[in-house]
Amino acid sequence: MLKRILLMASLIGTLLLSNGFAEETMRLAIGKWDPYQSEHLKYYGVVSRIVTEAFALEGVKVKYGFFPWARSFEYAKHGDWDGTVAWAKKKDRIPFFYFSGWLIKDSAELFHLKSFKFQWTIGDFKTLKGVEIGATIGYNYGTSFQKEEKSGIIFVERVPSDEINFRKLLEGRIDVFPISLEVGYSILNRNFSKQEISLITHSPWGSVVDTNTDNNKYYLMFSKKVKKNKKLLMLFNKGLKRLRESGKYDQYFEESRREDYHQEIEKAYKVE
Repeated sequence: MLKRILLMASLIGTLLLSNGFAEETMRLAIGKWDPYQSEHLKYYGVVSRIVTEAFALEGVKVKYGFFPWARSFEYAKHGDWDGTVAWAKKKDRIPFFYFSGWLIKDSAELFHLKSFKFQWTIGDFKTLKGVEIGATIGYNYGTSFQKEEKSGIIFVERVPSDEINFRKLLEGRIDVFPISLEVGYSILNRNFSKQEISLITHSPWGSVVDTNTDNNKYYLMFSKKVKKNKKLLMLFNKGLKRLRESGKYDQYFEESRREDYHQEIEKAYKVE
């Protein structure tokens, strides 16, 4: 009987090893992007949960390290970490990274008070002439926007944070503020009263990036310096497809929009 048990254990171990990924771990360097990913959120945010669960479906574990965005990029680029989340696909990144299937579509909207009436032709920044636009220092709003900002065609006032921009919007110190729909309402729900939020609405902003790019989609980038990543990329894409088909992908976003991930933090996954 003992011999039979040992033989079975040996066979199971052989099968696991032959898979090659049963005990594999993906180490991801990431930056804070509330509500998508943060060390202060349950599951480390909705995007982190999607990444973790997609990998788990294929028998791969995930460990996260939170760093400034630029440092996360460099760690992954040089192979110090296996990859990084979540980035737009750009030509200058392709030599260094494999890109997964897209994780999220981050659509920007033009937030403003319901009482503020204006005419805006999507993509034509000249129609925003005379409108006071809030923006956040260090953010890239796209080539066209920043060209018109620099030339003075549009008036842009930059401040250190998105929260400050919303406060200025409520105080009437700016007229409009472009920001991701998901991120915008997450900031509003966490920092403002229901009465204040009820005064704000949003209008289509369109693409704030170059029209020949696809920068509203964000991906998991796998470092080309890490040999195992070609196979891990295939496993992740397979797991992501399964997660979408199961309905859990949409479920996780619904939970995020209800602010479920801002409740008491559950240390579901280890940060390193």
